[in-house]
Amino acid sequence: MEYGGLTVFQDITDGEVEAMIRCFRMRRVRFEAGGTICAYSGSGTEVGVVLRGAAELVRFDYEGIRTILERMEPGGVFGEMFTFTDSAGDALEVVSAGNSEVLFMEYDRLMGRCENACAHHSTLVRNMFHLVTEQTRRLSRRVEVLSRRSIREKLLCCFRFYRQDAGGDTFTLPFTLSALADYISTDRSAMMRELKKLKNEGLIATEGRKVTLLEAAGQ
Repeated sequence: MEYGGLTVFQDITDGEVEAMIRCFRMRRVRFEAGGTICAYSGSGTEVGVVLRGAAELVRFDYEGIRTILERMEPGGVFGEMFTFTDSAGDALEVVSAGNSEVLFMEYDRLMGRCENACAHHSTLVRNMFHLVTEQTRRLSRRVEVLSRRSIREKLLCCFRFYRQDAGGDTFTLPFTLSALADYISTDRSAMMRELKKLKNEGLIATEGRKVTLLEAAGQ
């Protein structure tokens, strides 16, 4: 496998990655769509790296309501030590979004001193911290989206972030409309009604998961 396209392994050769996999006793696991990759229980000691496919960090509250907290594409990193502590008793799970493959590594091995003083070990730790910084930025964005009072405001705020990432007014949603409703923490039917209103008012145009944020909505 080629690892160069994954941020966590940036500046590390494929051979060095394979050596670390053996040295750290990492394990690769494949998951089918909807499969639970891990459930946070407060005692997690592993870090997961998405190699193929995608995964979603999902919260289930005491009524079973599902909310997507974060979506991770290839190169995305997850683990209890990288997640805000949940004090409300809600369940947190990482779920496979489609078929996926995940590389697991022990946190203590990752952060511990390498007996061989491998330069690529230090590079991996540096890359990991960069990813944690990026994860914090994404969570901050989501707080911004959820702080909006109405479904319309949440959608437009979310779309402006996607436009910023795409570098243009047209972008592709990173997940399905059902997942988008989970992400902005609202009812899917109510969200679909609001999307229809936004289209009728000339604020957005849609084609499947492709969305164009029109000039009138850009402020």
